[in-house]
Amino acid sequence: MFLHLGADVTVPKKDIVAILDVSTGVVDSTRDFLKTARNEGLLETITEVEKARSYVITTDVVYLSPISCGTLKKRASIHETERRSPVR
Repeated sequence: MFLHLGADVTVPKKDIVAILDVSTGVVDSTRDFLKTARNEGLLETITEVEKARSYVITTDVVYLSPISCGTLKKRASIHETERRSPVR
């Protein structure tokens, strides 16, 4: 299954490592990780920085998404429950 992150970007759910909220306080280690990702060209912005609501860390890229953490998590879990539902 895939997860839509905003604009025309979708990623395989199996590749998602973490979804982080931009508005919450970021600890130093996370801030350093994101700075390194940006410096190494691994940060992909789907939206303008001012409109970003979450960071989605995958196995090879970090996405700056306009969609909130809660919405992304709901989308991911909806697809998961659909897959597990018995066929009627």
